[in-house]
Amino acid sequence: MQGLNRDAPLRDSGIPWLGEIPEHWQSERAKWLFIERDVRSDSGDEELLSVSHLTGVTSRAEKSVNMFMAESLEGYKRCEAGDLVINTLWAWMGAMGVARQPGIVSPAYNVYQPVPELAPEYIDLLVRTPRFAEEITRYSKGVWSSRLRLYPEGLYEAWFPVPPKDEQQDIAAHIKNETKKIDDFATATEHTIALLQERRSALISAAVTGKLDLDT
Repeated sequence: MQGLNRDAPLRDSGIPWLGEIPEHWQSERAKWLFIERDVRSDSGDEELLSVSHLTGVTSRAEKSVNMFMAESLEGYKRCEAGDLVINTLWAWMGAMGVARQPGIVSPAYNVYQPVPELAPEYIDLLVRTPRFAEEITRYSKGVWSSRLRLYPEGLYEAWFPVPPKDEQQDIAAHIKNETKKIDDFATATEHTIALLQERRSALISAAVTGKLDLDT
């Protein structure tokens, strides 16, 4: 929430969940940043997209999902690449993100077109942070926590930190680079663990079959 330049002077945003932000950043209500898009598919032939708190917005075809599928996707909501898509029922869990491709989503979801001043990759990262999910829960409606729903009027009450667009892009690129390092390290670690497990199994096998001299 404080950008990449740790030497940048900060100011109090006046918004509890944001706290201090760089002086040159803006803080804006979502109602000035997003316009609801409610355009329906005539045929239902577009790519079906899914929204998850784990993966954001992805193609339904990429997932092994055995949930009920409607006989026709006619009337599903259309979204464009760069649109913010929110799973209304699971927004409190962070089930939202920015579409990377055009497609259609469930009529129960909400689709929002961002203003040009927003970088889609930055918004995708921001809305999927646990802190944002906690904040957005305040504006969700429902009797039970597990049944909360986030409607447009609720989203529009939320505040967003808005750096200059080029800085938004720099932040997203930095996070992508750093997370790739972590992913690469995790992959290497998993490979090492697999080799150690193989060695452990071979050692046990050798010991129990008498191929290992236990006196040495």
